[in-house]
Amino acid sequence: MKKNPLQRFYLLLLPSIIFLSSSKKRLSACLLSCKHKDKGDTDCKCMFPDETMCAASFSSVPKNYQHVLALAFAVKEINENPHILPNISLGFHMLNSYYTVKMTFKATLCLLSTQRRLIPNYKCHNQTVLIAIIGGCLSEISANVAILSSIWKTPQVRYTLGVNNTISISMQITYGSFLPGQGGKVLFPFLYQMVPTEVQQYMGFIRFLQHFRWTWIGLLAVDDDKGQRFLQTMVTMLSQYLICDAFIVRIPKWDYVEQAIEVVLLHWKSYCTIAESKANVVFLYGEAPSFQSLTLLLFLTPFLDLAPLGKVWIITSHWDFASHSLQKMWDMQTFHGSISFSVHSNQPLQFQMFTQLVRPRWAKEDGFIQDFWQQAFNCLLKMPDVQEEGKETCSGDEKLDSLPGTFFEMKMTGHSYNIYNAAYAVAYALHTNYESSSKHRRLAERESPAHQNLQPWQVGASQNILTKDISFNNNAGDIVHFNENGELVTQFDVTNWLMFPNGSMARVKVGMLDPQAPAGQELTIDDDQISWHTSFNQVVPTSMCNGHCYPGSSRKKKEREKFCCYDCAPCPEGMISHLKDMDACVKCPDDQYPNKEQTQCVPKILSYLSYEEALGITLTSLAISFSFITMFVLGTFLKHKDTPIIKANNRSITYILLTSLLLCFLSTLLFIGQPAKVTCLLQQMVFSIVFSVALSSILAKTITVLLAFVATKPGSSMRKRMGKGLANSIALSGSLIQAAICSLWLGTNPPFPDVDMHSLDDKIILECNEGSAPMFYCILGFLGSLAIVSFSVAFLARKLPDAFNEAKFITFSMLVFCSVWLSFVPAYLSTKGKYVVAVEIFAILSSSAGLLGCIFGPKCYIIVLRPELNSREHLIRRKT
Repeated sequence: MKKNPLQRFYLLLLPSIIFLSSSKKRLSACLLSCKHKDKGDTDCKCMFPDETMCAASFSSVPKNYQHVLALAFAVKEINENPHILPNISLGFHMLNSYYTVKMTFKATLCLLSTQRRLIPNYKCHNQTVLIAIIGGCLSEISANVAILSSIWKTPQVRYTLGVNNTISISMQITYGSFLPGQGGKVLFPFLYQMVPTEVQQYMGFIRFLQHFRWTWIGLLAVDDDKGQRFLQTMVTMLSQYLICDAFIVRIPKWDYVEQAIEVVLLHWKSYCTIAESKANVVFLYGEAPSFQSLTLLLFLTPFLDLAPLGKVWIITSHWDFASHSLQKMWDMQTFHGSISFSVHSNQPLQFQMFTQLVRPRWAKEDGFIQDFWQQAFNCLLKMPDVQEEGKETCSGDEKLDSLPGTFFEMKMTGHSYNIYNAAYAVAYALHTNYESSSKHRRLAERESPAHQNLQPWQVGASQNILTKDISFNNNAGDIVHFNENGELVTQFDVTNWLMFPNGSMARVKVGMLDPQAPAGQELTIDDDQISWHTSFNQVVPTSMCNGHCYPGSSRKKKEREKFCCYDCAPCPEGMISHLKDMDACVKCPDDQYPNKEQTQCVPKILSYLSYEEALGITLTSLAISFSFITMFVLGTFLKHKDTPIIKANNRSITYILLTSLLLCFLSTLLFIGQPAKVTCLLQQMVFSIVFSVALSSILAKTITVLLAFVATKPGSSMRKRMGKGLANSIALSGSLIQAAICSLWLGTNPPFPDVDMHSLDDKIILECNEGSAPMFYCILGFLGSLAIVSFSVAFLARKLPDAFNEAKFITFSMLVFCSVWLSFVPAYLSTKGKYVVAVEIFAILSSSAGLLGCIFGPKCYIIVLRPELNSREHLIRRKT
């Protein structure tokens, strides 16, 4: 479809482009005609695109020539697309900023002046209308252009639809980086950025450091206000995420070659700081010109006898590894393995084919290609007046793909992709405005002439089509959209830069940063795709103040050092650290305990006195053996119940005592095995009651012996009171008191099965909790009282003249009993786990065995082995 122009339009790219509509269906490029004077000073005049033009030197960095090609390619696609701006062909005009403020202002004033005359804000014709500005690559350029354009109100310029019918469209798009600072939206309301806010990249950097556990990093920033703002923001963010800066170095801004010696002399100490630091990661902040200073310093390091750098360089989106022509063959492998956060870019179809067709014959339409070609291939396109030595004449057929990647890349770079999208953003804004203009024109024809011929600044803001209202799909398959702040809404590609010895360069996408993702999920990284610097031997680098604290230890802060510097301290007893570089050791869950190395938690084993283990088998065997012995004694006494030795000491109380001792031995079996609710209730109750019966019976026997001696005295009234009733009542009363105490215990806070996880580090103790410790010690106290009373009475009656006097045996048995239980209390309190139960069982068995042996051992000896002594005659003789 043939497009017919309505009017000329300008768009400025710095290093600079102006869009023009052209009556010819072609890319028309017109350059600022410049005559160079001393040190970059120029005499400029603006020229129409149809006139002969003079090519200005594009830049000292030929790699930026791809920016020109990106714009030309975008305009070519737009002009060939019948669905965008029908009947309108776009052209462009380019101006060079030279990375200096003076040249930026001069170029901008040319745009604001009438053609051929540098008179700002004065136009004697209406053939050229500035509608939008793209640029520049540096934030300073964008800010300076925005200042001038806002003063002359050029952001609001007229778009002529016909005679005296106008409508405004306004925008300036920066494709590199821009930091307007506070109030930037008020100062530059029509400035839009093809790069999202830098803070999003900072957060991506933080996530990247956290991903690789890097806590000790260096910061390099350009030595200007922008670098200062970066350091203020970055240092604060690093502290918030527990990351320390090992050093801060300012990179000088290098505008002219004669500054090179000064740069090297002033900053070679900074190089030593970087090289000697333990920080293997360096965050590099600066724009393209700053890279020249750094590469110069790195190039001169061998001559200054400085060690080469082996670091991981991390850079932001506006950084680019671009070389001067004199640096084309310099070794760039210092930056091998660098990581950059670049605005997501794609490769538009046919772009590489477009670049491959670039030839010096473009010179009639491209004023930059001659200087670019001569710098790139170190040759001359035509013979100059004075022959330069060492240079040959260019054939014109040189291939761009033969150039090193740091000098020129065939694939579209991030900045070029931003220019490509910026051109489309302007085209779509114009297209939207053009469609709505038809309605305005029809309305204007019906209105009075007073509403016509409006000045640009008189057009209402509602009539402006802003880029933030534009959302479209470009030919590369990406959606281009701006937010309410005029910033491009996009993702960042995490790019791994590969520098090869032959000068070639490659970019490998290894991840994605999505600022719109939920917190903590913004960054995705494919570790296996990253190629690190050769000094790391393809092992993931570490960047810490000191070595790792391995599992089993934790970090301990060093005095007077940053918080990232620490010593390693072993974990305290009972705690572990299962990861490297833990800030503090942690406790294991209650059901686990630390292993010997204190690196992991091991499940605790259940611990209780079981019948299967050796201790349980031993105690069970003893209890059963003593039970059989007691039954043997009881059987012996029943068999010889009519003999004098048995009849002399109250047979019924003797039987009760033997039965209670039998139950005492058997009660120990309740303490063995896994505790249950029933066994926990019966353990202490059965033990305490049967022991109280035994001790009460012994007390009854002792009192009976004592009263029997008193009753034999002439005139004693005790003979009437003595009998079986007194002994039985004594035995019964003691048992009833103990039973009452146990009933009170069961009614208030009875024993219950419990789990003790803390007494032993490696075991979970299954035990019977007494429920009420005072009640437990109360029953022990009552038993002790019975034992002391029995011992006291027996001690008084031990020397009474009786052939079968039990008092002396009872005295000794009570002495054994009291000794056992007095030693039981401290042993019980100091023992843990199943051994607490074992101590109590041992006390029950030993005290019961003491009673059985001391009281009934001598009698069994007489009954079984000396039956001749078990006679009435012997009893009477002993009494006499």
